[in-house]
Amino acid sequence: MACYCLTVSRLRLALGTGARRIHVSAAFSAKAKVAMSRFEPGSSINYEKMHENINIVRRRLSRPLTLSEKIVYGHLDDPAGQEIDRGRTYLRLRPDRVAMQDATAQMAMLQFISSGLPKVAVPSTIHCDHLIEAQIGGAQDLQRAKEVNEEVYNFLATAAAKYGVGFWKPGSGIIHQIILENYAYPGVMLIGTDSHTPNGGGLGAICIGVGGADAVDVMAGIPWELKCPKVIGVKLTGALSGWTSPKDVILKVAGILTVKGGTGAIVEYHGPGVDSISCTGMATICNMGAEIGATTSVFPFNHRMKTYMEKTGRGEIATEAERFIDDLVPDNGCEYDQVIEINLSELKPHINGPFTPDLAHPVSDIGAIAKKSGWPLEVKVGLIGSCTNSSYEDMGRAASLAKQALDKGLKCKAQFTVTPGSEQIRATIERDGYAKILSDVGGVVLANACGPCIGQWDRKDVKKGEKNTIVTSFNRNFTGRNDANPATHAFVTSPEIVTALAIAGTLNFNPETDYLTASNGEKFKLEPPTGDELPSRDFDPGQDTYQKPPAESSSVKVNVSPSSNRLQLLEPFDKWHGKDLENMRVLIKVKGKCTTDHISAAGPWLKFRGHLDNISNNLLIGAVNIENDAVNKIKNQLTGEYGGVPRRGTPLQGQWRELGCGWRRELRRRVQQRACRSGATTPRRTCHHRQELCQNP
Repeated sequence: MACYCLTVSRLRLALGTGARRIHVSAAFSAKAKVAMSRFEPGSSINYEKMHENINIVRRRLSRPLTLSEKIVYGHLDDPAGQEIDRGRTYLRLRPDRVAMQDATAQMAMLQFISSGLPKVAVPSTIHCDHLIEAQIGGAQDLQRAKEVNEEVYNFLATAAAKYGVGFWKPGSGIIHQIILENYAYPGVMLIGTDSHTPNGGGLGAICIGVGGADAVDVMAGIPWELKCPKVIGVKLTGALSGWTSPKDVILKVAGILTVKGGTGAIVEYHGPGVDSISCTGMATICNMGAEIGATTSVFPFNHRMKTYMEKTGRGEIATEAERFIDDLVPDNGCEYDQVIEINLSELKPHINGPFTPDLAHPVSDIGAIAKKSGWPLEVKVGLIGSCTNSSYEDMGRAASLAKQALDKGLKCKAQFTVTPGSEQIRATIERDGYAKILSDVGGVVLANACGPCIGQWDRKDVKKGEKNTIVTSFNRNFTGRNDANPATHAFVTSPEIVTALAIAGTLNFNPETDYLTASNGEKFKLEPPTGDELPSRDFDPGQDTYQKPPAESSSVKVNVSPSSNRLQLLEPFDKWHGKDLENMRVLIKVKGKCTTDHISAAGPWLKFRGHLDNISNNLLIGAVNIENDAVNKIKNQLTGEYGGVPRRGTPLQGQWRELGCGWRRELRRRVQQRACRSGATTPRRTCHHRQELCQNP
């Protein structure tokens, strides 16, 4: 047994790769189990099972495997019999856990309730981060959200307790930051009901954003289906330095691949440049992989991840991961479907936008491009934080620039907001002085929540329709995304560049070369930002905001008022009558970009995510109709009249006309009948065509 406690490099020297794979299982099986998280001591990491599955698939395919393939195939329901063909076959998988944010969790829990099952089959969590609107500041906004959303929070808290789900209360932080701090680990497969779930790839995890129906499948113990993803390799060489940050890596990749270039693929980062990026920096890169349409993104396990896990109280998991490191890195000689190479030593700071996250520009060029394009040069607001860039390192690097400005007698010319990613980050940056520096330079510290990133921003400084520019460290900048103003030109960049541009007050400023004027008239340049990767005094956990599900929950009551306009219990579908629907009319054909923002935008609509009829009024109202290049203006195929998508929907054989909210229920029922031919009598999707017709709630 002693030899198996050696480091991986010594193991390879002592045993050789082949010998290690032959004998390793016996040694692993004798090791004590390691808990998946401190909140779930009864749920253990099962690297042994993943290792066994990988070896079965490796023998079948007879070729080296990418890291993505190892983790995905390591979670196959039937590794011996599953047909595997990248980009073609559908895989049946067994994810390790589920995470839900409070907007999407409402419908997911309503669906789970309708299943009749007493408990979730895998560890699951709910995170209250989407329903807190940014208005004044963190404490006031949080208190208002608790009052406005009391009904929803109570439903989620009681449903979580009833069905064995961990509940993170309002103010805990953003779902993806909480996952990174507590639940993600190398090799885990996690599905989350949010587009930016891939953030967990920064810890070597396969974390995939899904719809509520998929989450319910996993919580119900049903194998989850995923089209076998292709794998795009991004080889990183060189090292980050100066003004260049991890955000610039994904901004560059987005410019190369565009918003659809990663569709149907996992983006796998590898190469010697990986080690120059912090764990939270890798998470930033993976997070924004959603903007290129990627299934998810992932980095190989390395010492940066190990250090991060140790600092967040998960050293035992890091040690366990080291023992299975061959399963947590790509094989030598593995093949990718596409390879992109980026030299980090040559990479320059980028800023992408406006109106799309793949319009990439070097920061050095943005001023001239803005002038030529007629974009407003004045920066009205700079916003740092969000699930993409709210780590301790991000806040420290931004604070280092703010401190330089303060030392020269300057404050931000633009409005400036700061969103901590979690209660742990908020408490730690407050303890270490970063929060005060950012506040002194003109910043307003918002609640630990999504806020302006998802449109939860009660913005007052401009009127709707007023042309203006904002810069953010967020991930998406589609039209109206942040403030519901279609004239807002939103640009995404790193927290460092946001801070510099907020201080300068203009897009026409390159911090690498341009000078600022101090209060005494002296000209000076900002020095490149600096910041500790992790706090030297460890993290301050802040307030305890976690609700553990009780061991006995039979007495817990989950109430949904029949008169509520925010929550609505689901009604079972009728059994399929056995006949196909034919000659169905098209409701709308969408032109151009069609993201989740266009299909069902967030912002003020989030309040209806637990009410199927009411949220249906948000369907495709942001999408462009190819027929007339108009938004939310489609033709009623029976009358010829034009109107909004929800009010003009009469597609199925002309068999019904405008029935108010009722037609949406009928449409769902008939689409279910068309695609799901298993005779299901519950609202849960049961067919296998998950990425085609069967997207039912």
